[in-house]
Amino acid sequence: KYAENMYYFSELALTLNAPENGTAPTDSRLRPDQRLMENGRWDEANAEKQRLEEKQRLSRKRREAEAARATEDGTPCDPYKPLWFERKKDPVTQELAHVYKGGYWESKEKQDWSLCPDIF
Repeated sequence: KYAENMYYFSELALTLNAPENGTAPTDSRLRPDQRLMENGRWDEANAEKQRLEEKQRLSRKRREAEAARATEDGTPCDPYKPLWFERKKDPVTQELAHVYKGGYWESKEKQDWSLCPDIF
């Protein structure tokens, strides 16, 4: 019903980006630029997207600098690792895949997001 007003998206597609209470602060549905865009505030959304991208670049540069220092010093340096996934070789395809290692649902139940980085 009224699909022509919703860019012909299905009901499911229209709800995929709907905010949900209690999700991790890193949930992509919480992206401030996306929220601004969905509210028709295009100029603010573009400025916010630029801010987020610059924040990501700085974070990556810091990680790379830490890794370079560790290499020079000979000290161990853990590269960035996702919180709830790990890379493993698929036994069938022999390709690397990200496999859920647990923890998300427990964090959500406790509402303990202390391990989440500040990405927004």
